[in-house]
Parts: sequence; structure tokens; C-alpha cells
Amino acid sequence: MLNLAVIRSQFPALEKPVVFLDNPGGTQVARSVVERMTRYLTDSNANHGGEFETSRISDAIVDEARQRMADFLNARRTEEIIFGPNMTSLTFQMSRALGKQLRPGDTIVVTRLDHDANISPWVKLAEDLRLTIRWVDFHPEDGTLNLEDFEQAMRERPRLVAFGYASNALGTVNPVAELVARAHRVGALTYVDAVQYAPHGPIDVQTLDVDFLVCSAYKFFGPHVGVLYGKYELLESLPAYKVRPAPEEPPGKFEMGTGNFEGIAGVLGALEYLEWMGKTFGGEVEESLPSQFTGRRRYFKSAMAAIRAYEFSLSRTLLDVLEEIPGIAIYGITDHRRLEERVPTVSFTLNGKNPKEVARMLDERQIQVWNGNFYALAVTQRLGLEESGGLVRVGPVHYNTIEELERLGRVLWEIAGMQ
Repeated sequence: MLNLAVIRSQFPALEKPVVFLDNPGGTQVARSVVERMTRYLTDSNANHGGEFETSRISDAIVDEARQRMADFLNARRTEEIIFGPNMTSLTFQMSRALGKQLRPGDTIVVTRLDHDANISPWVKLAEDLRLTIRWVDFHPEDGTLNLEDFEQAMRERPRLVAFGYASNALGTVNPVAELVARAHRVGALTYVDAVQYAPHGPIDVQTLDVDFLVCSAYKFFGPHVGVLYGKYELLESLPAYKVRPAPEEPPGKFEMGTGNFEGIAGVLGALEYLEWMGKTFGGEVEESLPSQFTGRRRYFKSAMAAIRAYEFSLSRTLLDVLEEIPGIAIYGITDHRRLEERVPTVSFTLNGKNPKEVARMLDERQIQVWNGNFYALAVTQRLGLEESGGLVRVGPVHYNTIEELERLGRVLWEIAGMQ
């Protein structure tokens, strides 16, 4: 379905003799990203709103990126897209705005499966406003959210429910539409961290009916820019912490200060790459897409569906490779019949080896992986691994090959046999 030689040629960094399996912490950028950012800085570098040519061109590029991002997420309108420094900053900012609607004693739900960027902003808000934090657990044996515990939390009638689309530590994909529906039945707003899922599969905020959803372009082949989607009526009604001359309407009221315009141009480049992917490789999955998607939105959905289909083979191979290594313990779903419930982000420990030691030994053999807690502190604490160095995390994306994963397996065999 995917021509890996053609795809890899779109990524300048992949010319290096390095196996990039550190993608959950940030993917490599497509060539179109480099070109867009370079062109912006040389041809249209200016601040917003000026009565001169470079400013008009700069504003047009931002508008185009916002429209494409709305198409990528299937938002109803472009004003529902907010650009910011990163997901963490956007979430802290939005937590303060949402806090204006909360009162002492109100409940916010968070989960132990999440990245701390979708936990600490709400915990800090609760400390400031004397709110109640209700934690939802996950099943340590397979890394899936405890849905019974989630339902119990809904019976406490929370005002806000924050959870992830996919775990950045264990790869688990949550049943987002179901969780949103359960939260809405008790009148709660939903805040979904889609950072880890965005490079792996299609997202449709309208079908999910999510109130807020955040992602980061540097996880889907772009630069370090965060993106927040919010239903327009919510963004319009929420107060914004802003300077007085800033706009009173979204998106401008939530985009504090001068934007990272060259970075936003890079987001446009990443989305242009994914649109090309859909046009080039999406034909085999196009018939399975809902009929309401047309034009660019259809290309985005077909690109991400094709990526998702290819990555099932990556997940299958990676799990097979790791399960053969003596002394490895894999955390999360390992059943090949349940690959739709995970992305190919897989974490493990190796008996007798500290995760940092494993990562360094892999780096010596030009294989890049992450180690530690990946800011998913609640996960490593729940698994009892925080004090022993956390986990080793391997995360292929669609530009990775089966051969690279097999090379990883051979090297891990060597490491496992070292005294």
C-alpha cells in the first residue's frame, strides 16, 4: 500500500544511517516543512496585521495553515483552530479559562494513563480553586483504561473530563467517542489529548463530538507548534487571559502575543505532505471512507487510514521481535487480534538492564529510542517502575521499515546476552 522508498525520500533526516524509533517524542520533518519555513523566513517574515506586502503574505500563510488544520481534524470552521507554543502551554492556558466556570467542590476527572500535560494543569487548577480531582485507573496487565472506574467517576457528575486519545507510554488507543458520550450524558465537558494519536490515524472532531482536542505538529512530521481545537460556541463564550488590544473573538483571543509564524508555515508544510500522501497512496482505502468527506478532507482521511493500515504490520513485527528477546517484559496490549486498540508505540523493560543503559547501548548502534517516564509519570508510578528508571520506548511511524525493526531485534539480542 505504501511505497517506503518514495515516502522516505520526502524526509531529509532519513538519509542518515540512523534508525529513528524515538518518534513518540517527536518525528522527523518532511521536506515540505523545511521548504515552507525557509521560504517564510526569506520571503514573508513580518508581524501580523500590517498594511504592507510581507505582512499580508504572512497572514495569508497563517490563514491557509489554519484552514488545512481544520480540514485535517474535520472542524466545522477555521476559527475553531488555535495555534500555540505546544500542547502543554495551550492546556495550561485553557485550564485557566475553563476555571472561570468552576466553583469550589466541582469535580474534574483525569486518568492515570495520560501524559502529565493533561493531568497537572487540572490538578494545579484544582489546588487554586479548591476543586476535587477524581482519578480513573487503568489495567496494568494490558494498559487499557478501566472503563468501570470511568463510569463510576461519571456518577460523581464531574464538570470536566480529561483523557488521552492514545497513551504516549503504552500505545493504548482509548474508545474516545464512547468516553465523550458518557461524559456528555452527565453534563461534563471533554478535553482530549490527541498528541500521540495524530501521526497514526484519522481524527474527526465532529463525529467524536469532543469539546476540546489538542495535538502537536512535531508529532505529525512538522515543527514545534501546538494546536488546540475547541467548539466555536465554547471558545466564543470562554474568557481569555490576553492583552487589551488583542481580538475579542476566537481564534485571536487565545493566541497570546506574536505567533510563531514560521512554525505555523511549517505546520502548513506538514499538512501539505499528508495531503500528498492521501493523493498518492490513499486509493486503496478511499472506498472505506464515509461519503461526507470530499476534497482535501478526504485526502487527509485517506492518508491517515493508509498510514494506520501499514502500521498494523509495524505493530505486529515489533511485538514479535520483542517477545523473542529473553528477559524482556512488554507493557500494554500484545495480542495481535487487538492491534486496533493500540498504536505502534511499545514500551518494555529488559531484565538486569536499566532503561537508560539500554537506550545508550542502542544509540551506540545508531538506533534511537526513548527511556524514562516520557512525562507519563502516572503510568510509571502505577506500574511501580518510576524508581527503577521507567521504561524503554520504541515508536515506529509510517516511514519506518520492517527491516529496521528486525535490526532492532538483533541488537537487543546482543544487549540481552551481555553480562
